Amino acid sequence: MTHENDDLPALLGGKPIFPDGPPPWPQPDPAVKVALNDAYSSGAWGQYHGPNVSALEAELATFHGVPHALTCATGTLAVEAGLRALGVGPGDEVILAAYEYESNFLTVHALGAKPVLADVAPNNWNLDPAAAAAAVSRATKAVVCSHLHGGLIPMREIVALARRHGFGVLEDAAQAPGATVQGRPTGAWGDVGTLSFGGSKLLTAGRGGAMLFNDTRHFQRAKVWLSRGVQQWAPLSELQAAVLRPQLAGLWGRTVVRWLCVGNLTEAIERAGIPGLVPFQNTSDAFEAAFYKLGFRFDPEAFGLTRERFVAAMRAEGVAFDIGFRALHVGRSPSRFRAAGTLDEAARAHHGCVVLHHPILAGSAADAERVVRAVVRTYRNRDRLRDPQPKGPP
Repeated sequence: MTHENDDLPALLGGKPIFPDGPPPWPQPDPAVKVALNDAYSSGAWGQYHGPNVSALEAELATFHGVPHALTCATGTLAVEAGLRALGVGPGDEVILAAYEYESNFLTVHALGAKPVLADVAPNNWNLDPAAAAAAVSRATKAVVCSHLHGGLIPMREIVALARRHGFGVLEDAAQAPGATVQGRPTGAWGDVGTLSFGGSKLLTAGRGGAMLFNDTRHFQRAKVWLSRGVQQWAPLSELQAAVLRPQLAGLWGRTVVRWLCVGNLTEAIERAGIPGLVPFQNTSDAFEAAFYKLGFRFDPEAFGLTRERFVAAMRAEGVAFDIGFRALHVGRSPSRFRAAGTLDEAARAHHGCVVLHHPILAGSAADAERVVRAVVRTYRNRDRLRDPQPKGPP
């Protein structure tokens, strides 16, 4: 029997489709528990120099097919150390996407360099190689390439551009460990690749980061900068490394699970005929994404709700949708950056990006179907959600 309130959005008092809310993260992992127990039993959890940090660095290098890996305390620190290894300093310019993680912009400033903002590709709101090419100047020292929201940057084109003009490439794979671009793992294309092990990331230790190096000179520069006498001043701990190692070993398998789930979910949204919610798309079959966030281009006029109201409705249903990043050129003084062009697509991303957090993508096919139900329910009730009814008497 169908009840009158079965289709009532949770934001208006209906029963949430996920009554317990989004899945927690990190999720239970028996291999991580074994690693924790082993670290405790051996005493490695409290050691300065145990077996796990060096083993993790070797495993990261092997996984990505690069000669060197170096861990550190955070992903943001990895970006700074990587840019320093590329020689970035005062008076230099660093190209970034205008739609980008804010900390990377601020890190460029911390080095005394100037961010140069390039526009993003319309299909996935990640750095557009043609826009990056238009941003090059005599002062260009490096480009930062961040793979965001399941979108991937064509790295072969970026590396070729950098080689023609003689600047470095930092590939930020914090959101995309386990993805593949044009035949290589993300993070392996750049002169320096960076990873983050923050508490919400696909590989998590609560905090932590790593750098990947194709050139021994860059590896040595970063290692020296992070050293204070006999030890590193901002290291990853043995306990963090211990829990990361089994996660890295299982990353390919988990990436495939998420990839299949995203395919099913996006196909179901398309079949349902929902306008105004278009998943990020990559430009080539040579791209195999990983999904820390699943990005969508949201059109409020086509969907019939503001982006903020859509996100509020979905979160009330227990689905972890969020608004994307703020574009770097919005609300900032023009003196803090150089804009390469009008940045029209980055402005669209600023106003139109929504993202789905990854834990649900590791669930069952039934969970993915429930996400689609929540989207359909929100769209079907867009008129009521646009003008919510008062709960009490007038």
